[in-house]
Amino acid sequence: MRLSALWTLLFAAALLAGLAVKFWLATRQVRNVARHRAEVPAPFAGTVSLAAHQKAADYTVAKARVGLLETAFGAVVLLGWTLLGGLHALNQALLAWLGPGMAQQLAMLVCFAVISGLLDLPFTLYQTFVIEERFGFNKMTLRLWLVDAAKGLVLGALIGLPIAWLMLWLMGAAGSFWWLWAWGVWMAFNLLLLVLYPTVIAPLFNKFRPLEDETLKARVTALMQRCGFAAKGLFVMDGSKRSAHANAYFTGFGAAKRVVFFDTLLNKLSPGEVDAVLAHELGHFKHRHVVKRIVGLFAASLVGFALLGFLATQPWFYLGLGVAPNLRGPNDALALLLFLLVVPVFSFFIAPLMAQLSRRHEFQADAFAVAQTGRDDLRGALLKLYEDNASTLTPDPLFVKFYYSHPPASERLARMAG
Repeated sequence: MRLSALWTLLFAAALLAGLAVKFWLATRQVRNVARHRAEVPAPFAGTVSLAAHQKAADYTVAKARVGLLETAFGAVVLLGWTLLGGLHALNQALLAWLGPGMAQQLAMLVCFAVISGLLDLPFTLYQTFVIEERFGFNKMTLRLWLVDAAKGLVLGALIGLPIAWLMLWLMGAAGSFWWLWAWGVWMAFNLLLLVLYPTVIAPLFNKFRPLEDETLKARVTALMQRCGFAAKGLFVMDGSKRSAHANAYFTGFGAAKRVVFFDTLLNKLSPGEVDAVLAHELGHFKHRHVVKRIVGLFAASLVGFALLGFLATQPWFYLGLGVAPNLRGPNDALALLLFLLVVPVFSFFIAPLMAQLSRRHEFQADAFAVAQTGRDDLRGALLKLYEDNASTLTPDPLFVKFYYSHPPASERLARMAG
């Protein structure tokens, strides 16, 4: 059997296996959450109301059911792009219009991005204006959504097109080790984004004002000094303009680091609980989780670019995915798109390992927060955030192991008690 046929079988088998696992896990999650909907779990009986518990259950089930439909649709679209010839047809149409060359390759990437975005649009709108609206989380108007979408398109074009051009140029002009140069450019670009995002990009979508509560500012500053952390500023973001969900995060890199609180968070937590949430985030820095993740990204990206460098030269890679490579022109855009389509099919199976590592980091950050601020404040903050964000208290254990980047509430609180 030819390599292209073997590759087709391997791809199809991985896609079907992944789809089966996703459906199995999602149905387990729905059944488990629905089965425990009628009663608040014993550890939370005195702190979480039955109404809040049932809201979280209904929210989780509603999202999971839409997720099942989106997963099935995504698999059909993936087959459409690959084995059913969609990407091949798009490539041939653009070749007939523009001929081989950089213009045709950039057009391939742009057309693929536009079509993919349009196909995903119904799910995005339904999630925002139906699911989030039904459960009282959506604060976004259609006008604001359209403005955000327009800004995103312009920003994507201004940033994405030059990067795409540079990557394609390197693929065609930098020799057999082009992937090493491309990896270096990609990593430099990601590091630059860490610096530019908080000061240039994020303010295009949200308003950030300095934290004005002097008492809270003094508490937060003292906590950061106690933990040996310095930030460029403390800011409050108008998260309530788009959603009722609450959060806080660190952003930036090096001297550009800043602490950002959602206004919704400050409205719902006590000062001690805000300290605990911040201490948890500081725990990630204290344990160097951010640096470890960046290093992990560097390593994974290097492997990915090296693999792309190899696959881009193999005819079976294209033919096995339903695409005939160009015989009189470059195939760099085809290789890049096929690689981006295929990698998630296979990387899905290592998702539990990445989720487990992330949950371990969260436990470490919790332990740091408890040491700095006390168990009661962190417990109170977590309970309010879980309830406020309608996070289910009864997820399926296997679903948790496969997908959850944060431990469920029961595990986090039990670890604190121990």
